[in-house]
Amino acid sequence: MKKINWQISLAVLLILLSTVLYCVHFQIFGDAHHIFIYLLGDVAFVPIEVLLVTVIIHQLLDARDKKALLKKMNMVIGTFFSEVGTDLLKIMSEFDTKVEIISENLIVKPGCTDKTFKQKSLAVKAHEAEITIKGGDLQKLKDYLIENRAFLMRLLENQNLLEHDSFTDLLWALFHLTEELAVRKDLMNLSENDTQHIEVDFKRVYLLLISEWLDYMKHLKKEYPFLFSFAMRTNPFDVTATPIFK
Repeated sequence: MKKINWQISLAVLLILLSTVLYCVHFQIFGDAHHIFIYLLGDVAFVPIEVLLVTVIIHQLLDARDKKALLKKMNMVIGTFFSEVGTDLLKIMSEFDTKVEIISENLIVKPGCTDKTFKQKSLAVKAHEAEITIKGGDLQKLKDYLIENRAFLMRLLENQNLLEHDSFTDLLWALFHLTEELAVRKDLMNLSENDTQHIEVDFKRVYLLLISEWLDYMKHLKKEYPFLFSFAMRTNPFDVTATPIFK
């Protein structure tokens, strides 16, 4: 309420000041015709000024800010995959009995277009992963997540990620899976209900992870071809991939 009263008071003061100045102008030059011509011209320009400032200029600045924010977010996501994400994909894909079905859509090549990436993205989102915790080394996954928990926490504290809902969802899902595994001392003798619960949490992380990875590959191909080249040569879903040039 105080803020509104302050704004009203300021508006009244400015209008009174303008009126006084116009009166002074009339007293000096005695030309009301001249005053009203310029007054009407100034008022007529106000809608155009609003259009320029609040619509066109604002949108240009907003687009620039969004582009800068997107670049910062992708830098953070790139750090995640360099430090944790790529190795996590290798470990988690061992638990998916249908990984061969989706692998083709996770192998990206230099010739991939936006249309190709869109088709791959739709296929990844529709992938019905079949997770079985007996398919891989669950203890290895647990140790890896606990080892990198502090790193993941620092990522979640990054303010730039507040605008990236899907990646934030991935981090939260990872934290939950880490906590579930951390409180279980014996992963080799889980009950049937416990096994099903872990598999559901695992699948949530896995599907979010492969989707984010594909989006990140699209970003690298467009913005950083040299990083994209390395990502292709270390693709965890490509059995022929090798970082060494032959």
